[in-house]
Amino acid sequence: MSRQERIEQKLSAALAPVVLTVENESKNHNVPPGSQTHFKVLVVSSAFEGLGTLDRHRKVHTALADEMRSGLHALTIRALTPAQYEAEGAAGFQSPPCLGGSKHDKK
Repeated sequence: MSRQERIEQKLSAALAPVVLTVENESKNHNVPPGSQTHFKVLVVSSAFEGLGTLDRHRKVHTALADEMRSGLHALTIRALTPAQYEAEGAAGFQSPPCLGGSKHDKK
């Protein structure tokens, strides 16, 4: 099972999302081809009702704690309630550009 599949499985079990998208963005970073280290997650769940952004992210990180300890390096998260998703959608949800490693070193 790929890391992406494990992320999807763990978030589904922990948060019962109505919308879940997981995208492997490792190819956008200075990592070997085929890496599974950088992911972007959109998760829409009623489990986020009444919680601020930090607490929502904590729930996601708690669900993925084993992945974080075993090589998941970066996680871009958009965590919304169903009402927020209905009103806002996920337009404009982008990960920040990679600024690490030799990709941006000046020579």
